[in-house]
Amino acid sequence: MAISRSAEAWLVRRFYRGSDDMFARQRPDPSQPPGTDRLPQIKHIVLLMMENHSFDNYLGTLGHGRGLPVDDTGSPLPVRQCDGTMAKLVRADSTRQVEGAPTPAWLSSHVQYADGTNGGFQKAVRDLVPDATDEQIAAPMRYWTEEHLPFYAALARTFPLADHWFSSCLGPTFPNRRFLLAGTADGLVDDLPFGMVGYPKAGTILDLLTRNGIDWANYHAVAKRRVVRPFGRRTLTAARRVTGVLDRAVPARLGSPVRRLSFTADLYPLGMFTAWGHLHGHDRFFADARRGTLPPVSIVDPDFRDFSEEPPQDIARGEQFAAQVIDAVMRGPAWRDTLLIWFYDEHGGYYDSVVPPPAVEPDDKPGKSLAGLPAPARALLRKVVKTKMHATVDANTDMRYDRLGFRVPAVIVSPYARPGAVVSDVFDHTSVLRLIEDKWNLPSLTRRDAAANSPISALDLDAAPAFANPPDLPPPLLGLP
Repeated sequence: MAISRSAEAWLVRRFYRGSDDMFARQRPDPSQPPGTDRLPQIKHIVLLMMENHSFDNYLGTLGHGRGLPVDDTGSPLPVRQCDGTMAKLVRADSTRQVEGAPTPAWLSSHVQYADGTNGGFQKAVRDLVPDATDEQIAAPMRYWTEEHLPFYAALARTFPLADHWFSSCLGPTFPNRRFLLAGTADGLVDDLPFGMVGYPKAGTILDLLTRNGIDWANYHAVAKRRVVRPFGRRTLTAARRVTGVLDRAVPARLGSPVRRLSFTADLYPLGMFTAWGHLHGHDRFFADARRGTLPPVSIVDPDFRDFSEEPPQDIARGEQFAAQVIDAVMRGPAWRDTLLIWFYDEHGGYYDSVVPPPAVEPDDKPGKSLAGLPAPARALLRKVVKTKMHATVDANTDMRYDRLGFRVPAVIVSPYARPGAVVSDVFDHTSVLRLIEDKWNLPSLTRRDAAANSPISALDLDAAPAFANPPDLPPPLLGLP
């Protein structure tokens, strides 16, 4: 039994009333009601968030925006590590990635940050990946070029490149995607399921959209049989959550945390009661793009198991999917009033040359981790939870959200985009929330999105659209399907 849109709105109004934090930003125009469209040129916002790569890992040798420092021959300079040694940056010889490394886990990311030197990338693998091989230790310093990723390179040269877009925290996928939804990780610092029970005080941006009658969709690659309706005949959502936690907690089946991710909206499981009618497969996305019927806000997730670009996947498959999504938007009838953002949830453990800046803490909820367990339990977890999971189990790391994570690739795609621009304003994933809030006159959810810069600066809305006719970009390495 699907929940009607009116019932969804009632549930959201009843349970998620918005932040009463005195530091949160009020509506952009208090004289107008929430839901007022303040940016009529843009009717569709499409968010295409891929997985696990830093800016320099993909775009550092592009020669456009702030990339890797190079020598007189154009080769990237070696990087001084926190132990005083020099690590060489190495061009990847294929689009395949190394199994088991690098790692973006919370502890690993803080080791990589190395007190503001970005000198701990290889140390994180040596110290935190059990029995690390030489290939794994070298993996964080690999990078890809335009030859590997021709579509991405052309996209970054053609449309505004945000060369200071950072992930929202020094941590892995789940906390960072939570920031995209709610301006906070709500205390989550790892990709384990045990900390996902709570819900942010002000709800999520999806709640805020629903509450104000603004449609949205999360397009995904999950088979219909796995997307269980909240009151379906076979099971309840609560049962799905319990069995999901048990399944994920069994070490033999734990696998990659990202491969356990169904879709972005699922990262606040308690909000799923009002999300079911907004979940659609990729086929529906391409049909909606072709018809020009995409909703005002779309989240397009890759297949996290096969082509999200998370290691050890072949990154060429992810580029192929992203190119297909972007091409569908550009060739669709709604292109003339669309803004699409191509970006990454976090750096994946790959080196970046720009030190993450301090950030406004989103709320007063501290990070929590398995590090809080008694020492014997932590020792047991170290034995049974491997690679990326292993690096989350530590009692001596910072649990605050007072610093952004490492830079990630990000390009703003729209007919109103400033051709070839490099936008060096500091952005993070809560900049998306700021964009949505500014457009529909919505209040901020936390202190973080209240302080965020909006990527609307990448557009020129006062001039005729420079890309009224979408540009012809080179195909991805594997071609378009």
